[in-house]
Amino acid sequence: MWLYLLLAALVWALGWLVRDRRTLPSVKDKHVFITGCDSGFGNLLARRLAQRGFRVLAACLTPQGADGLQRGCAGNLRTTLLDVTRSESIRRAAEWVREEVGEKGLFGLVNNAGVANPIGPTEWMRIEDYKQVMAVNTFGAIEVTLQLLPLLKRARGRVVNTSSVLGRLSANGGGYCVSKYCIEAFSDSLRRDMYHFGVKVSIIEPGYFKTAITNLESIEGSLRQLWDRLAPETQLSYGEEFFHKYLKVQRLIMNIICDADLGKVTRCMEHALGACHPRTRYSAGWDAKLLWLPASYLPACIVDFVLATVLPKPAHRVR
Repeated sequence: MWLYLLLAALVWALGWLVRDRRTLPSVKDKHVFITGCDSGFGNLLARRLAQRGFRVLAACLTPQGADGLQRGCAGNLRTTLLDVTRSESIRRAAEWVREEVGEKGLFGLVNNAGVANPIGPTEWMRIEDYKQVMAVNTFGAIEVTLQLLPLLKRARGRVVNTSSVLGRLSANGGGYCVSKYCIEAFSDSLRRDMYHFGVKVSIIEPGYFKTAITNLESIEGSLRQLWDRLAPETQLSYGEEFFHKYLKVQRLIMNIICDADLGKVTRCMEHALGACHPRTRYSAGWDAKLLWLPASYLPACIVDFVLATVLPKPAHRVR
């Protein structure tokens, strides 16, 4: 009995591996639109896809980012400016994409643009802090997708949404985790809605990587601003020591856990765009696979206890 089960599992695993490695016969006529290409994952992905032969349409927030990418990339790549927090900017970019792709439609959309700060204890936040992050990470990605969905349906294309392992497990307060949980839900509903139109939707869930949004100086500066604007009684309830210990934890995370190899993420994105059968979810980074993803399946009480033990404790706690 166990032998048959083992053989069946082995056959299934080999079949999945063969299926997973099948790639599209040609990508030279396929357009891919990527947001957030000034730096980080988007910048690297745009370069790699252009080298592979894709027709890359790269959206950058700043003219400097667009010029730098255009000059430094050999291959079929064009750039445009896009601020995903402004509807008019999104409409202009969508019209530019329509002119570029013509009747063939858009084969790939990679919603990559994102921000993280401010992050920190929930009580330190204001509603504007949540809106600031979600405007980019959530509503920007949704609005870009809605604008380009007719072109994706025409090409029976792919949508690749950049989420995070923190879209499965909230390790800190602020809008980042909330925005990534929303992207997970949006991706799932979109995938099911687009099933019969042949549009495939994949979610990339990176761990901690060294990008602009994990810049330690930026995080420390943001935390300092949050602390300085707190009411005196709130500062007293946490204590100055809590603030410094919280900074120390963030430094440890960024210095020890953060991975410098952005290719681990872009290779997942490339597979989602170039494979015959893209996966629904991709976990990128050792911490995602070995730490955050397994932890997300544990009982909440265990995760709460571990995080409460690791993170600093306020000076004045209600007992």
